[in-house]
Amino acid sequence: MKIKTGIIGGAGYTAGELIRLLVNHPEVEISFVHSTSNAGNRITDIHEGLIGEMDLTFIDLIPPSEGWGIDALFLCSAHGDSRKFLESHTIPKQLKIIDLSTDFRHKDSAGNFIYGLPELNKAAIQKAVYVANPGCFATAIQLALLPLAANGLIKNDVHVNAITGSTGAGVKPGATTHFSWRDGNVSIYKPFEHQHLQEITESLMQLQPGLSHAIHFIPVRGNFTRGIFAMAYTECDLKAEDAKLLYEDYYKDAAFTFLSGKNPDIKQVVNTNKCILYLEKHGSKLLILSVIDNLLKGASGQAVQNFNLMFGLDEKAGLRLKPSGF
Repeated sequence: MKIKTGIIGGAGYTAGELIRLLVNHPEVEISFVHSTSNAGNRITDIHEGLIGEMDLTFIDLIPPSEGWGIDALFLCSAHGDSRKFLESHTIPKQLKIIDLSTDFRHKDSAGNFIYGLPELNKAAIQKAVYVANPGCFATAIQLALLPLAANGLIKNDVHVNAITGSTGAGVKPGATTHFSWRDGNVSIYKPFEHQHLQEITESLMQLQPGLSHAIHFIPVRGNFTRGIFAMAYTECDLKAEDAKLLYEDYYKDAAFTFLSGKNPDIKQVVNTNKCILYLEKHGSKLLILSVIDNLLKGASGQAVQNFNLMFGLDEKAGLRLKPSGF
């Protein structure tokens, strides 16, 4: 019997990717997709790439059946709306929830939610009922730094520049996401104060208690649609080969995070749930490159990875995806 799932906030980019993954997941049946603004419309009218793969329509009311007729619920609503939804509904006791918003990622607001970065909290996710999916920048940057924190090796400030595709800004058009502005253009935003910094710092402190060094992060808007390329560096006493061994050991059991011997690029990870890391030593500085697909490993793919762990499935189920190539 397949695991029945529902999706709240089904019209955005992350929801579209999530539906694409779940409709092809061998253990999943999508019972409903909720969208107040699109109620009554066919899902393929919004997510046109799904034509021929499903025939559901969006609903605007939760099914009245006991337990809502599902085993798991994905929340793809705008930031702030996930908490409102949970507070305004009586949640079935056995229902497992994966929230893709920022509402429950931080320790001071998490409640019963486990922070869903498998490379950090795999055992806890496997036992969790509620999981808060990490942010896209946060995923790429944490995966670049977790091995250092796990070994108490963040002994200086960390400097990060990371560039993201336009889909990271969501489906609703805005001044800085419009094609005519974004194409052929690059700009920074929220330097040193991006909202993902808090969850990054909390995760690093989970591994390296007492960490007092700053993460200096400058986010960059890229002129491409999807992917994140993060560049982090910090002072580090490790030799290049020792750093490589440390990272290989930390990620030896990771399902989707890999250390490469070559300088990576975004095309290697787009349309996959992979994170590819690359290390270089420059004098006393260790440079770590981290590349992911912001909509998959940075959002919906990681949500399905967490779903698999929560239900005791193969961690890679429904996620054996191929890079987009050229």
